[in-house]
Amino acid sequence: MDEVIQITKDIKAGNFKPIYFFMGEESYYIDKLTEYIEKNVLSEEEKGFNQVVLYGRDTTIEDIVSNAKRYPMMAERQVVIVKEAQELSRTIDKLESYIENPQPTTILVFAYKYKTLDKRKKVTKLLGKSGILYESKKLYENQVGDWIRRVLSGQNYNIEPKAAAMLVEFLGTDLSKISNELDKLKIILPKGHTISAKDVEENIGISKDYNNFELRKAIGEKDQLKAYKIINYFAQNPKDNPIVVTTGLVFGFFSQLLQYHGLKDKSKANVAKVLKVNPYFVSDYDVAIRNYPMKKVSAIVSTLRGIDVKSKGVGANISQHDLLKEMLINIFN
Repeated sequence: MDEVIQITKDIKAGNFKPIYFFMGEESYYIDKLTEYIEKNVLSEEEKGFNQVVLYGRDTTIEDIVSNAKRYPMMAERQVVIVKEAQELSRTIDKLESYIENPQPTTILVFAYKYKTLDKRKKVTKLLGKSGILYESKKLYENQVGDWIRRVLSGQNYNIEPKAAAMLVEFLGTDLSKISNELDKLKIILPKGHTISAKDVEENIGISKDYNNFELRKAIGEKDQLKAYKIINYFAQNPKDNPIVVTTGLVFGFFSQLLQYHGLKDKSKANVAKVLKVNPYFVSDYDVAIRNYPMKKVSAIVSTLRGIDVKSKGVGANISQHDLLKEMLINIFN
């Protein structure tokens, strides 16, 4: 994120590079950077003659280079943007000669999504020397909550840890999806507002009481009544609560508890670091390790492996509800 901010700052200040190559598994920042250049480098009057948008599936490296070598008309520079550039992965090496001698009045932009160039290749090394080569990496699940907080903070919003956890649990690590949902909330809620779990439930449709986050909490607290209520809700809404996701998260929770039991340094900061969780939620793990000794946790982890296999239809044809009940019976008994 810091690198993205620096790239946009440089562009805003007029410190342009002849080539921008945005690549990586996470498309969110690739799209944002490409869109920023598309909207902000040229004036509206200049764009008509001096901004070209090409698509990887419909063009060739030769066509791209031909466009890039043109001189701007009645402007200092022109912009050539290649979207879906990953479609050119087989011929991208042909770009080498242009990178070695780029047109100084052209800003050439590649949005190369879901893939990365081989860093050992000459074309990759040349891009790193002559232009901006930015790799947009997928965030790990435990990093997404912090990303949500940083994005909202920059837009004068805050968010409760539980609300952020609900978004991550429901939407996963797809930053574009999360950003779209945050945009909906920002339309409804005033600047300076702290987004709560209730806000998420009412405006995005994620239940604040019946979700995997609350199930994990109920299991940790050995609140059997609440846990069974949640799995009953899951059974009635299987499309929104796939069992594979639920068993995977519960398995991950008990795997973390196993790690926690083995820690010598059980300070809040160290637990958060080792388990890769927000420090706000460490208290949930404190409660859980008191309720589940290491021997019991080991047995549960072993059982959950079997439940996970059954949830994928291997060796059993059991309903989602029955499997979830079996999981809780094995955890609580």
